[in-house]
Amino acid sequence: MATSIWSGPLLLCLPPKDFERTRALPTCRDMLIETRTPRYARLMVAVALSALVSGCQILNPSDVRESGFQPSNNPVTVDNVTRNDKLAEIAKAQHPRILATYGGEYSDPKLERMVAKVVGSLTTVSSNPNQTYRITILNSPNVNAFALPGGYLYVTRGLLALANDSAELAAVISHEMGHVTANHGIQRQQKEAEEVLATKVVTDVLGESPTAKAALIRGKLRLAQFSRNQELEADGIGIKMSGQAGYDPFAAGRFLQSMAAYSDLRAVSGATDASLDFLASHPNAPQRIDLAQRHARQFGAPGIGRRDRDSFLAGIDGLLFGDTPDEGYVRGTTFMHPKLGISFAVPQGFVIDNTAAAVTATGPDNTAIRFDGVAIDAKLPLTDYVKSGWVAGLDPSSVRADTINGNEAAFARASAEGWQFDIVVIRNGAQVYRLLTAAPTASTALDQIARSVSSSFRVMTAAEKADLKPLRIRVVTVQPGQNMGSLAASMVGVDRKLDLFRVLNALAPGASVSAGDKVKIVTDR
Repeated sequence: MATSIWSGPLLLCLPPKDFERTRALPTCRDMLIETRTPRYARLMVAVALSALVSGCQILNPSDVRESGFQPSNNPVTVDNVTRNDKLAEIAKAQHPRILATYGGEYSDPKLERMVAKVVGSLTTVSSNPNQTYRITILNSPNVNAFALPGGYLYVTRGLLALANDSAELAAVISHEMGHVTANHGIQRQQKEAEEVLATKVVTDVLGESPTAKAALIRGKLRLAQFSRNQELEADGIGIKMSGQAGYDPFAAGRFLQSMAAYSDLRAVSGATDASLDFLASHPNAPQRIDLAQRHARQFGAPGIGRRDRDSFLAGIDGLLFGDTPDEGYVRGTTFMHPKLGISFAVPQGFVIDNTAAAVTATGPDNTAIRFDGVAIDAKLPLTDYVKSGWVAGLDPSSVRADTINGNEAAFARASAEGWQFDIVVIRNGAQVYRLLTAAPTASTALDQIARSVSSSFRVMTAAEKADLKPLRIRVVTVQPGQNMGSLAASMVGVDRKLDLFRVLNALAPGASVSAGDKVKIVTDR
């Protein structure tokens, strides 16, 4: 949860075509909840919490000016973007929104040089030698890379943390360069315009008839197939480019497998907004991995090409992993925000998801918690704020004033659409925070869960804030006597340590490490 603007622009999908759906201040209805429960249950919990809030005010201490998100004056580039390039101008206009969505640029000269070296190698074999590229590393833990028309390329620090060598990074970047050289962005805009027109014609002529619905479905399928074909074409172009540049062409299939394993891990453990990940906009399937390997075999058998593993690992050593200090940290079942100076905990069995708009947590039996901030008049009593109309189904008789660990607070209950809610509003200095807990009407656990969470809210000490450090990727050399279990156990601030260690180092079940190997761990040191 960010301090400068708690609800920065969010995208539900990744391609540039969806940017028009961004909003400066998403409401509570934009909330996405990740949990171990089935998709239907996750949806019902999200609906429940959005049913409670009829209109959210989001804390916005300072206005965000778009001028603050202009392209860097000193970005990682292979060459300057071609002047007077209309496609580049279109991309430049979208650049601020991308930066706002993905936490801005991530600055690390050592990392930037490593990435620029890979991009530079790929440009020497590009099918369009006149195309120049601008690469931006995004300060986001999500695993993603994408391109805009005109040669704007983006890769997140989350993706760099997952990759294991330069060849894998080259495979991702060359795939995105393939979209640029094949003009996929422009082609998709044209195709979508055609489908919008066709939809209007069908609706105007056929109305809501079964024939009309069938026609609209066919149109959507054509567009989906068109997008899928673009991805496969970019795969082919990218593997050819990376292979011609001398990189291991089998890296593409290898990294697709790593991303699939990462996605599976997130699905179980809970994570940040998965809609911002590569696989949300890049379809992944065993057949696609097989096709990537077949493209690679055109260069020869596995083992050809360079990986540049040592230089890649040197580049990512010290890379920020997970949340930034501006967003606060999740450590197991506790959320701590050193800049705001506050902390709270959720019960065991709950999974916390820290997003730009709010901190959410989901637990057993479809229970859910949401924590966010609001800006209200400092003179307004919290009980009056609770009654001001933003809570649907409020029980007015339940509203009461109290304190939580020395902080002014107000408590209330509400019910709506088969759900019951506990509402807690807490004032700390000039800031006001809200804790909303939801459970099905039949649940008897709401009060116990809500009191456990609200009573854990507290102000952090100066020593606690100073001791709280961000997590980073550290590259270590395996010592004699160490194994995957002991290396995973040395990681801090993460759950499912052994599983995460395997995914970060692309180690299949049954694999082992040997003395002298270089591996990645997550630590705050």
